[in-house]
Amino acid sequence: MNKGEFVEALADRMDVSRAQADRAVSAVLDIITEELAKGGKVAFTGFGSFEVSKRAARTGRNPQTGASIKIAASSVPKFSAGATLKSAVNGK
Repeated sequence: MNKGEFVEALADRMDVSRAQADRAVSAVLDIITEELAKGGKVAFTGFGSFEVSKRAARTGRNPQTGASIKIAASSVPKFSAGATLKSAVNGK
């Protein structure tokens, strides 16, 4: 399911226009993105949580040449599924 299909399903479920559903989805994604950019965490009880994880600097290898390269430290978004979501996915 892509964003357009998600917006369409949300519009049908909430009985609102596609434009209203699109604004709602965009707003939720923007809020999550802004909070993670600040280094915060967003948690939805039962569904899961979004947080920022730190990756340390490390040495890697160029697969074409085999030469060593330095990979800089970075922050990456991380999602951890909640118990209710895990149960639903496992059919319980």
